Amino acid sequence: MSFEFVGMLPYILLTVVAVWECVLIGYAYSLAGNAADEAARAGAVHGAEACQDAADEHISGAWDMDTANCYRSGNLFKAEVTLNLPVLFPGLNLDIDIVGTGGSPNEKEE
Repeated sequence: MSFEFVGMLPYILLTVVAVWECVLIGYAYSLAGNAADEAARAGAVHGAEACQDAADEHISGAWDMDTANCYRSGNLFKAEVTLNLPVLFPGLNLDIDIVGTGGSPNEKEE
């Protein structure tokens, strides 16, 4: 009985690591999308500088975030937030980008 368990242990651990990595990927997409939505809303109300600040506020320091791309597009204010794909935990990253996008109708008059 214990011999079979020892033989299967590497496969069990590999499965746990694969599931954990899938959870991290999904969470990273969720974080990037939420930060982009919040940044676009702040940018639509207060301008581009507020957009960047809102994106920084919604991503903790453990996640490697590039500078948010905030811009006006017609009657919308859009934001793109890019995170690097984590490996096993945030901070240990691959060079694969996860991009979240958001948009909000402009509310600031120019």
